[in-house]
Amino acid sequence: MKTVVQLQSVSKVIKGKTIIDNLTFDVYEGEVFGFLGPNGAGKTTTIRMIVGLMNISKGDVLISGKSIKKDFEGAIKDVGAIVENPELYKFMSGYQNLKHFARMQKGITDDRMKEVIELVGLTDRIHDKVKTYSLGMRQRLGLAQCLLHKPKLLILDEPTNGLDPAGIREIRAYIRKLAQEEGMAVIVSSHLLSEMEMMCDRIGIIQSGKLVDVQQVRDFVEGSEQVYHFEINDVEKIKAVLNGFDPGIKFESQGSQVQVALTKEQVPDVIRALVESGVQIYSVMPVAKTLEDRFLEITNDKGEVIHA
Repeated sequence: MKTVVQLQSVSKVIKGKTIIDNLTFDVYEGEVFGFLGPNGAGKTTTIRMIVGLMNISKGDVLISGKSIKKDFEGAIKDVGAIVENPELYKFMSGYQNLKHFARMQKGITDDRMKEVIELVGLTDRIHDKVKTYSLGMRQRLGLAQCLLHKPKLLILDEPTNGLDPAGIREIRAYIRKLAQEEGMAVIVSSHLLSEMEMMCDRIGIIQSGKLVDVQQVRDFVEGSEQVYHFEINDVEKIKAVLNGFDPGIKFESQGSQVQVALTKEQVPDVIRALVESGVQIYSVMPVAKTLEDRFLEITNDKGEVIHA
C-alpha cells in the first residue's frame, strides 16, 4: 500500500510540559484510520499539528512525501480537513459556498463541483440556503468542500458529532465510499467507539500523549485472548479442570453457563480435558468483544471516552 501520511517522532511541548510524546505511525492510501483516546489524550492537538494549525516541537509530518515543516504549501495541498465543525456561510446556498471555496484553489471546474455534489448526495438541495440544511446535510456540504481539490488525505475530527443515528450512518457510508472508491487515506477522530469499529480499517490509541497501539480493527478487538461461552452440566467440575489445566485461566460462571478467557490454541486442549473428565459440553461459542471493551482494557479509563 502507498503511504500517504507519515508521523515521524512527533512531539509537542507547551510551557515545558510534553503534550504529545514521540508519535510515529503511517496512514495508507484507501484506508480509514481511527484515532482514539480518552479525554485529554492529545488527539485534536495531533490533528492540528498534521494540518499546520499548531507548530511541531519535535519530529515531522510528511504528506505525500512532503514535509509540513519544510514545505507547508506543497504538503497541505493534498489535505482536506474538518476540525470539529465545518465553517459555512449560512445565508448563502450550498452551491454558493462551494463556488466560494473553489475560487481559493486552482483548477476546480464546474464539472468537478457537480461530481462532488453528487458524491455527497446533495444534488437536490445544493441551491437551497445552508440555514435550511439539517446538521447532517451541513456535514455533507463540509465534506464536499474538503473534496473539491481531490485531496489524497482527508482528516475528520468528530465527523458525526451531534448527528442522529440516520445522519451518523450516512456519514459513515460516505467515509467508507471515499476510501474505497476515491482511494483516499482518511483519518477519523471520534468518541463513538461502535461507529469507529464499523468505519475503520485500523485503530490507533493515544493516551497521555503517547501512542499505545496501532492494529487492524479485527485484531485489535480480538486481542490475544478471546472469551468463550461454555454450556455444560457440571460447573464445579469445570472449575477443577480449568484450575488443573492452567491456574491462570480467568472464568466466570452462572448456573450451567461458564465464560472462559482462552487463546485460540488453548480451546481444543481445554475441551479435550473437559471431555476426559466426564463433563458434558452442550455448546461452545466465542463471545464477541467490542472495540469499547478492548479500549477500556488498554487504557484502563474509568471515565467518559470523549474527544480531547
